Parts: sequence; structure tokens; C-alpha cells
Amino acid sequence: MKNRFTEEQIIKALKEHEGGRPATDIVRELGIAEQTFYNWKRKYGDMNVSEIKRLKQLEAENAKLKELVADLSLDNKILKDVISKNS
Repeated sequence: MKNRFTEEQIIKALKEHEGGRPATDIVRELGIAEQTFYNWKRKYGDMNVSEIKRLKQLEAENAKLKELVADLSLDNKILKDVISKNS
């Protein structure tokens, strides 16, 4: 799912809240659900923009690695099946 808000926008909203601005005002201004705001707060609360970018980069890399492992596991299973049929 593609987020319509950048990391910078998310951090800005969270910093405004830390500065004393009510979450309801921020939510209304951004046009998001309160739950979305609190999910952001839970996930990104203590991070800065560079840390969030690094997190997203690591998540993308992790997804690629999981796909590679799945492909290799499937290849391995297929080869084992071929070997067992030939034996």
C-alpha cells in the first residue's frame, strides 16, 4: 500500500502533537482517521526523518530477501523431488 503522506509530513504531524497541538486538530487538517495518527505515533513516535527512511529501506530489503528465500526453498524442494524420483 502506498502512503499518501511522506515521512517528513508524518514526522511534522507527530512533532506538532508533541509540541502541544491536539491530535484532533492534526487529524482533521490531514483528513485522516485518529487511528491512523496513533498508528503513526506508535510506529514512528521516537524517530526522525532519516531513521524512518532507513526503516523503510530495511523493510523493502527484507521483503526482497524473503522472496529470494521462498524461491530458493521452492527450487530446493523441486530438486529433491527430482532426485528422489530418479533414485
